[in-house]
Amino acid sequence: MRELEGYVALVTGGPRNIGRAIAMSFANAGASVVVTALSDIAGAQAVIDEIKAAGGQGLAVSCDVTREEDVARLHDEIAANFGRLDILVNNAAVRHETPFGEMTYAQWRHVMGVTLDGAFLTARAMYPLLKASGRGAIVNIGGMSAYTGAKKRLHVLAAKSGLGGLTRGLAHDLAEDNITANLLSPGLIDTARGGHSAKEPDHHKHHTTLVGRRGRPEEVAGMALFLAGPNARYVTGQTIHCNGGAYLPT
Repeated sequence: MRELEGYVALVTGGPRNIGRAIAMSFANAGASVVVTALSDIAGAQAVIDEIKAAGGQGLAVSCDVTREEDVARLHDEIAANFGRLDILVNNAAVRHETPFGEMTYAQWRHVMGVTLDGAFLTARAMYPLLKASGRGAIVNIGGMSAYTGAKKRLHVLAAKSGLGGLTRGLAHDLAEDNITANLLSPGLIDTARGGHSAKEPDHHKHHTTLVGRRGRPEEVAGMALFLAGPNARYVTGQTIHCNGGAYLPT
């Protein structure tokens, strides 16, 4: 099924792993896809090249989601190239591990800025396009550790937890504009890590899944596709967990 035929989707922080899988899933479903990156614009362009090689449409844009002017320019590029936006996936995030006693305010602000402020700034900038769509969908990407807790990730937990409140607020404020907003929370996903996040998080060793394996980015992307598509118009303000049973909310 090409349930996103005619849609335009934006995936922030999409060169690798879950972001890449979501971008590819949307493109395979018929959407034109915009992928942003800050430091890995070559990786974002590689995703778009793969989409175009398969017959799809897309655009890679360098964007710092913590800067209002960058996000405003991103809006203008989407409007100029596609004339619309139907889906926003706030995937850009920072997942450093730092013991609390060593954490600086600058480190705290950096993680909060990318993950939480970036989601707010991007949603606010894209709001006019999503409203004009008449079928707008926002999917914020959270994380299991925001619910289970974890050592050395205080800033990450705070930022990801904040996404839950942001999502519920957006669901209330944007329902009258036919825009849904949901939080997708993956956990224990088999991803390639690099840079500051090259080492697997310590908290992973304390969790096991009921299904006996790690998840694949494509499995998270499948849920994002549902939440962004026409079959989830009655789903908004929700947190959807995708973790193989490693965390079971009550």
